Amino acid sequence: MYYVYLIRSKKDGKCYIGYTKDLRERIRQHNLRKSVATKSRAPFELIYYEAYKSKKDAKEREEALKYHGQAIRRVKERLKDSLK
Repeated sequence: MYYVYLIRSKKDGKCYIGYTKDLRERIRQHNLRKSVATKSRAPFELIYYEAYKSKKDAKEREEALKYHGQAIRRVKERLKDSLK
C-alpha cells in the first residue's frame, strides 16, 4: 500500500502533505527532523491519510492536493474539527 498523508506541526499549526509506502516510519522521520522540508517545524501529528494500492495513484493524489487548491480545500472542509 501507498499512503498520501496530511500532518500538522504542533509548533506552528502549518500542514504538510506527502506520500509514502511506510506511513508510520515516515511520520517518525518527520518527528525526528530527518526531512529537510519539515525539520524546522517538528513535532507533527497525523491528521489525515488515504491508502492506495498503486504508487502512481498515490503520487498523483499528492500532487493534486499540493498543487490544486480546490482538492486540498475540500479535504480541509471535511476535516474542519480535526484542524482546529
